[in-house]
Amino acid sequence: MLLSHDIPVLKPSDTGNYALELMDEHYLKELPMVLEDDYLALINENDLLDWITPESPLSDGDFLNFKPIIAVSNHPFDALNAIHEMNLGILPVIDTENKYLGSITRTTLINYLAENSGLNAPGGIIVLEVPPRNYTLYDISRICENEDVIITNTSLRTNSEGLLEVTLKINRTIVDPIVASLERHKYIVKEVYGSRRNDDDLTDNYNLLMNYLDM
Repeated sequence: MLLSHDIPVLKPSDTGNYALELMDEHYLKELPMVLEDDYLALINENDLLDWITPESPLSDGDFLNFKPIIAVSNHPFDALNAIHEMNLGILPVIDTENKYLGSITRTTLINYLAENSGLNAPGGIIVLEVPPRNYTLYDISRICENEDVIITNTSLRTNSEGLLEVTLKINRTIVDPIVASLERHKYIVKEVYGSRRNDDDLTDNYNLLMNYLDM
């Protein structure tokens, strides 16, 4: 798990004002509350701002109901999903005995995703629009393999029309051949991000071929 050990923690004896100052100092909207390594809750800035007695200890407030967590054995993708669903900046990580180990941040997870999903590798991006009943990754992969193209990353989302948008990150920067092959197999290519051969390129290639044949 991608733990950030430099995130400060709060104690039940800390005041609301101190918690707000600590959040402001570290540019965070949430901080974990921990007692003797036991994770108690995640304290939210908005809840503190709404508290009518922020000069009081946190133990005097109703702050123990919000306890988002993830186990250290979970995959970072699980943490990313939890942070996204709950709109968090950090997510506390615990062991099997509910001991607080540290927190994982949204920024750390985004960096992990960029570095380990193939998104930062050279290549083009192709977005297909596919009816759900017609989608099989095997068929798309086979078409790519026949064009000597490797899919380095793929993602799915359902658009407003109920169609799947299949985003393919490939290892080729020139995307025309694989786009043409996908279209021959009746796939709708919605968007393309990569180098496209234009008419000038085709003319230059034709002239080079003619010059070669004239030799």
